[in-house]
Amino acid sequence: MQAVRILVAVLGKGQSLQAAIERREHCADARDQALVQALCFGTLRLLPRLQHMAGQLLSKPLKAKDLDLQALLWLSLYQLIETRIPPHAAISTGVAAARALGKPWAAGLLNALLRRFQRDPQTYLARAQDDPEARWLFPQWLLNRLQTAWSQWAEILEASNAQAPLCLRVNGMRTNRSTYAQQLSALGWTSRPSPHAPQALVLDQAVPVEKLPGFGEGLVSVQDVHAQLAAELLDAQPGQWVLDACAAPGGKTAHLLERAQNRLHLVALDADALRLKRLESTLQRLSLKAQVQQGDATQPRGDWAERRYDCILLDAPCSATGVIRRHPDIKWLRRDADIPKLVARQSRMLAALWSLLVPGGQLLYATCSLLPEENERIIQPFLARHKDARLMPIQAGWGVPRQYGRQCLPQIGGGDGFYYAQLEKRAG
Repeated sequence: MQAVRILVAVLGKGQSLQAAIERREHCADARDQALVQALCFGTLRLLPRLQHMAGQLLSKPLKAKDLDLQALLWLSLYQLIETRIPPHAAISTGVAAARALGKPWAAGLLNALLRRFQRDPQTYLARAQDDPEARWLFPQWLLNRLQTAWSQWAEILEASNAQAPLCLRVNGMRTNRSTYAQQLSALGWTSRPSPHAPQALVLDQAVPVEKLPGFGEGLVSVQDVHAQLAAELLDAQPGQWVLDACAAPGGKTAHLLERAQNRLHLVALDADALRLKRLESTLQRLSLKAQVQQGDATQPRGDWAERRYDCILLDAPCSATGVIRRHPDIKWLRRDADIPKLVARQSRMLAALWSLLVPGGQLLYATCSLLPEENERIIQPFLARHKDARLMPIQAGWGVPRQYGRQCLPQIGGGDGFYYAQLEKRAG
């Protein structure tokens, strides 16, 4: 029941999966909560395939007002094809849930549909392969954009549909990577270091964050390996003034401070007050200091906008198409019409923040998008309009070099999709 309500909140009300889960967390114990999350993530990841199979099973579509029953059918099909839950248990649970939803008339229908599927699942799965959305598990509009942008689009989709690994950032102020890896090994957890992010450890299996040794004491944080490249590229030095725009929930903020031994004059800016509370909690756990400010990066005003900065990190709000494997709801909450609006906002932010950079200073433009419209096609016109801006080449062994900047693609067992472009303001 909890999983059904979460799916309805996401698909019917447009809530993010994380927000919908958080609203329901108090209703279940830890074990039930983990199961509900796994079922919701899995169902959203496979949604078009589940929808296709449901359409094959139904003689006529369910009514729009019965979204809860549709979600229950998708959820039950997911359990039958992707989990170790015994088929009889998945079916009986689905039938009981239909009654609990106050729709006893649907119990018999659901029972019949699921038993029909159980008798010949391979036929329904094979038919789904003929539908592009059901095969690739992406909405057609996004599938079209990725196929246009990338010759390796199939590999991108495969990685985006896979489960993301748990990646850690070891706090260099408190310990080192090899020592922490030994602590993990002593608990039976194997990990591997990243060759590109010097503080990154990728675990070979996911573990509950609260069980990580020293997590509460700030020895380690959870952060994707490609997200850790931001602080490495910007390379802010002790004593410098740094603006981290769109900083929440604070992973990159903390990494900047850790690299500089907590000796930056860092302003962490975000427009969302609730997300800033998460940032403050992160800083408190890691014993780091920053000036946390609520503000709009498209319209610099207030104390934070009255000074000039040596370094600016603009981690711009974007389509988040590079982190879909961690947030499968993105595929169903985003629309093609959202992209031009995001592009316009990103361009405004970049132009507005450029005026706050000192001559000789650096601005790192970053997104977790795979779409060129939000990445190099933002940088190209910006450079044409701002003659005091110089594109700094990123010489690295990671990612795909673009004409403007460098793109990380999502990798199975590796990092998420991120884009970086490094700009310098010419002196004089």
